[in-house]
Formats: sequence, structure tokens, C-alpha cells
Amino acid sequence: MDVIIVNDNLEGCTLGAKIISDVVKTKSNAVLGLATGKTPIPLYGELVKKHNEEGLDFTNVKSFNLDEYYNVPPTKEGSYHYFMNYQLFSKINIKKENTHVPNGMAQDVEKECNEYEENIRNAGGIDIQLLGIGRDGHIGFNEPSCSLTSRTRLEALMEDTREANISDFGSIELMPHYAITMGIGTIMEAKEILLLAFGESKQDAVKGLVEGPITSMCPASILQMHPNVKVIIDIAASKKLSKIDFYKEKTKLIINNEK
Repeated sequence: MDVIIVNDNLEGCTLGAKIISDVVKTKSNAVLGLATGKTPIPLYGELVKKHNEEGLDFTNVKSFNLDEYYNVPPTKEGSYHYFMNYQLFSKINIKKENTHVPNGMAQDVEKECNEYEENIRNAGGIDIQLLGIGRDGHIGFNEPSCSLTSRTRLEALMEDTREANISDFGSIELMPHYAITMGIGTIMEAKEILLLAFGESKQDAVKGLVEGPITSMCPASILQMHPNVKVIIDIAASKKLSKIDFYKEKTKLIINNEK
């Protein structure tokens, strides 16, 4: 696991966008695993900028999103279909049929989840998976205590998670109680993983992710077992790490290699 410490979220998202764009430049038919939430919004803005100013081509790229709220129409503003179309898909030249977000309105949820897994396999697997992290260490909507080998499924959302996402729907009463999410086992099959975490509220989660024991109570901690993970954090999120000087030195090496 490479821990990269940057000054702020904008610097982190700019670097993250470069890492993803390099994957697309190297492999024109790359398969991207994408995340939602506030954290990656500047990163998506940078990808749009690279498309417009540098000709970054998404014609043959495929994407699979981590999750979607259950029983929320894709046209509703709080849905992740809506989020991805607004933040990225409508602003680049990716083909609509190449974008995949779980169908939260599926009548047969188990079938939807199984087909989502099959579609990822048929695409050749995910080349790079973008992740955020919740304050309790969840990734996707894999909440604490979930199986570390789980697959795409319908998951109940903890109250803390619902409260953290109130802005998507305006009030806790309107927040969904369930979501379809890629499982931990699904995420771990990505060839490369890029996780972003910014701000003081993520300090405990980052500590558990990077230096804590591998435990289902901090689902992100399983990423310690993945062979190719980059964790981009800002100074505020790094303050509970015990090996901070080492990570800063390693950051210099990684940044120089990315130039």
C-alpha cells in the first residue's frame, strides 16, 4: 500500500485524476470502477478538463459504479445515476451503453446483483477502482461487520452512513435505508485501487485502513492485502498515523515518478 500525503483535497484529486488518465492513455479500452460522494467531485472535474483540453479519449472506456440507493429512480437528483451523469458522463465522450450503475429499481435484486458481477467479468475485470472511505471505515456501502469476501448485494445502511449522506436527499427522513453495493470481494479483484480521504473527520478511518488490524469492523482495512493500492490523503486526514515521516518520504518518490 502506497500512502501519499498531499496538502489538500484539490492537490489530491488532481493527482488522482492523473493516475486514472494514465490508465486510460495506456489502455484505450480500460475498465474504470467509479465512486460517488463529495470526495471525488474535483477529480471528475479534472478528468473533464483533461478530456476538453488534452483530448483524453473515453470512446472505448467502460465504467462500473460501486453502488446505488435502493428503490430510488435513476432520474432522481439524489440517485447515483443522476450524480454520475451530472458530474462526469455528460461531459466526456464515454458511450452511455459502456457506463454501468446498479439498478436500484430492479424487481429481482438478486438477479441484478449477479448480472452486475457477470458484466464486470465479461468486461475483463476492473483496471482501476476509485474509492472513498466513510468515517467508520466503510468502502462502497460495505458497512462495519460485513463479510470481507462479500459480493454485489443489497445492503442495509447504518444510521451514521445515512446521516453523512443527508445532503443527497435533504433530510434523514428521506434518506434510503438500503443500497445495492459492490462487495469487498468484488472490489479486491480490481487490478489497481485508488482511495481518496480528506479532512479531520477521516483520521480514524485512515488510521484503521493503513495501520490498523484487518477487521470487518473497518472494512477498508482489507485493502492492506491488495498488491496495488494507492491511498491519497491530505495532511488533516493523516494526523493519527504513526509512521507519518516514512509516508512523507515515500510520497516524494511517488510524486517524482508520476511527473
